[in-house]
Amino acid sequence: MADESPEIGGIHFPFPFPPYPIQKDFMAELYKVLEGGKIGIFESPTGTGKSLSLICGALSWLRDFEQKKLQAEARLLAPGSGHTNSEKDSLLPPSSCQEPSDTLRPTGEPDWVTEFVQKKEERDLVERLREEQGRRRKREERLQEVCQDRRLRFAAKRMKQEEEEIETLLHLSREMLAAGPGSEQLEQLECGEEHLVLAEYESDEERKGSRVDEAEDDLEEEHITKIYYCSRTHSQLAQFVREVLKSPFGKETRLVSLGSRQTLCVNEDVKNLGSVQLMNDRCVDMQRSKREKSRTGEDKPKRKRQKSQTSCPFYSHEQMELLRDEILLEVKDMEQLVALGKEARACPYYGSRFAIPAAQLVVLPYPMLLHAATRQAAGIRLQGQVVIIDEAHNLIDTITNIHSTEVNGSQLCQAHSQLLQYMERYGKRLKAKNLMYIKQILYLLEKFVAVLGGNTKQNPSTQILPQTGSELKSINDFLFQSQVDNINLFKVQRYLEKSALSRKLFGFTECFGVVLPSVSDSQENRGLGGFQQFLKSLQSGPTEDSLEEGQAGALRPASPLMHIEAFLAALTTANQDGRVIVNRQGSVGQSSLKFLLLNPAVHFAQVVKECRAVVIAGGTMQPVSDFRDQLLACCGVEAARVVEFSCGHVIPPDNILPLIICNGPSNQQLEFTYQRRELPQMMEETGRILCNLCNVVPGGVVCFLPSYEYLRQVHAHWDKTGLLARLSVRKKIFQEPKRASQVEQVLMAYSKCITSYSHSEGHLTGALLLSVVGGKMSEGINFSDDLGRCVVMVGMPYPNIKSPELQEKMAYLNQTLPRIQGQPPPGTVLIENLCMKAINQSIGRAIRHQRDFASIVLLDHRYARPSILAKLPAWIRDRVEVKATFGPAFAAMRKFHREKSHPCLV
Repeated sequence: MADESPEIGGIHFPFPFPPYPIQKDFMAELYKVLEGGKIGIFESPTGTGKSLSLICGALSWLRDFEQKKLQAEARLLAPGSGHTNSEKDSLLPPSSCQEPSDTLRPTGEPDWVTEFVQKKEERDLVERLREEQGRRRKREERLQEVCQDRRLRFAAKRMKQEEEEIETLLHLSREMLAAGPGSEQLEQLECGEEHLVLAEYESDEERKGSRVDEAEDDLEEEHITKIYYCSRTHSQLAQFVREVLKSPFGKETRLVSLGSRQTLCVNEDVKNLGSVQLMNDRCVDMQRSKREKSRTGEDKPKRKRQKSQTSCPFYSHEQMELLRDEILLEVKDMEQLVALGKEARACPYYGSRFAIPAAQLVVLPYPMLLHAATRQAAGIRLQGQVVIIDEAHNLIDTITNIHSTEVNGSQLCQAHSQLLQYMERYGKRLKAKNLMYIKQILYLLEKFVAVLGGNTKQNPSTQILPQTGSELKSINDFLFQSQVDNINLFKVQRYLEKSALSRKLFGFTECFGVVLPSVSDSQENRGLGGFQQFLKSLQSGPTEDSLEEGQAGALRPASPLMHIEAFLAALTTANQDGRVIVNRQGSVGQSSLKFLLLNPAVHFAQVVKECRAVVIAGGTMQPVSDFRDQLLACCGVEAARVVEFSCGHVIPPDNILPLIICNGPSNQQLEFTYQRRELPQMMEETGRILCNLCNVVPGGVVCFLPSYEYLRQVHAHWDKTGLLARLSVRKKIFQEPKRASQVEQVLMAYSKCITSYSHSEGHLTGALLLSVVGGKMSEGINFSDDLGRCVVMVGMPYPNIKSPELQEKMAYLNQTLPRIQGQPPPGTVLIENLCMKAINQSIGRAIRHQRDFASIVLLDHRYARPSILAKLPAWIRDRVEVKATFGPAFAAMRKFHREKSHPCLV
């Protein structure tokens, strides 16, 4: 691939083709942000090559940063060289780049003391640089060795026979268990109960000074300066990796892709569990089993009967280290990583984590970066590193959803029943501290059920509540009402994390068939924590579809205590930053406790504080005030550190026609408020507008409506009045389905219809797709060329102002954010911004490349307000035309599409 390497401001930016001027500006501004340690908010419309600009701009900076560091090292290590402060600063490890200097000496200190300290610091620095050089040399030699002989494949073949024998034994043991526990199997289970009993618990204070496991120390490797790139879904990450391979950096960049176990696990027995939580638990149990077997073999004589728990044949440190080297050798996407793991019989999930320290570019989904516990578990260190968050238009909502959680009454009762039976069986074998914490957790569960109006001794489904409704409380008020304010939730949370009690309970339930209160699958799924729900949303394709269609009912539910853990962790949030919603519905089992995070900045602050630079990027970032006010300002970021960059589109100005239409064909004012949009005259006016537009627009027309319910009402009314038949003369009509599994089928039929009829001479000229703002077709769907020659937005999709969660969020912003003179309150601004973000995402579906063209029609006179116009993307706002009546708007549409579709006739 050709390397154009344009020079911008004295900096060479390798690029696979001559970049657009806006791409040059993007890369130059990105380089400045990374070099200056700033926080950048970058907006680059779809079709402008945003991914390539991010890749080439960021990796060009990393290339220069590494070169400068090596040059400074060489000068400092050269005999008799002088050491300047700037050189020392540039060679500080990443973990130190954000720390304040502690080299200030007391005034009046003798010169010889100062000189001695300075020389000692220089000696320490030189020694550290030599050690780093040695580690770098070893790493390069190791990678070179892998490149020469590909020893990974040969090692896998040597291990294959042994692993197949182990797998055969594992299948035999599973068959014995599947046959039911006879007397011999019961004896084996009893011998295996040891792993279900909690070990003696040491608090953090008691653990201070204890030695770190030597095996873990041996695996520790210093993290080099790197770039963390994250996006929302695995498919988006896979697309980014393909863009890296296309770039001039594709062959020289050490890239590692991180993913969930659902994506990277190669153990079929674990994958077949289906549930994210079940896969995580089984994987951890298998690792623990392997470590326990190793210790038993070294320290104790072999027992006659071993426990039935098995270890994972792919979790081999030797093989995973070889897999790590293979990952670092050349860029691989997820599919290649999984295939390599199967061939090498090494776990790609852990092998990719072993590669993080030496990687230059780490590609990962949102939760691994934004969720602190997941970040720590994955071995991600942000100190002094660069973070790029792409597709960040929904970043605030993402952080809020990840850290919001809900538990229902059935889960609370289930967890209580499990834990009580566990304590009754193993109470005499547990240490006093374990018993104390278990009793505290039981007490918490009892009180939470009591708040819902029930008790843990009865079936939650049969406990009918006399009164229903929702009640919103502050965290402190909830704790006081629950009578649990005397319990230290921080210690309970730490105990749950360290003891792995939820996993013990899960294993206990699996082995002994614990009797639990009945719970339906729908209740179990509804109570998933926000983080688990978000992990589900990362998956694309068949996984989503199967869950949507109810096939998830075949999956066994995870331990309910895991959901309780997330809720207890949320209750440790500062009182002003969250709220608890007590939702009483019908029975105790249907009722729930929901934690709502109000201040996402508390979880983003650590990312901003530790990183050298953070880039928040997206195709449609307007309005950006939410990022500045709700996220960055609340994180303590100074305004001077924030850089905003928005580039135009690559299309010619006359390839887009944005129109705001204030009145319909019958001169009816277009105002689709919640009170007016269901009026028959408003629905009929909308139908007449679409009939006229479909007469002049070739190909596909995509019409976005505020909700699925409104789409249903409009479609039924058009069918009743005959407007639907009039529309069907020119366009075949499709509707967005509610089920994700049906979206691809509808899109294929829509595309096929347009391809068949767009260039025919009959009456039918294409298709009309009725979609929903914020639905499955408003993000990530490509309506390029004839698929989207016109995008129509009906009304302004404001969120439900009566929602308790939204009202509390508005009140919180009104209390915490300053009100700008002449502007509405921050809570009102939030409502407007949520509406405009949804609109901007939807109307951005049409223009997808440089030669594309489309019209954008906004049906509501409120779009003409200056405050609304200011929140449209700049490339649309600069070209928008406001039409007070429908006649001029229709004439402009007819002229535009005639000129673009038949340029030879103009």
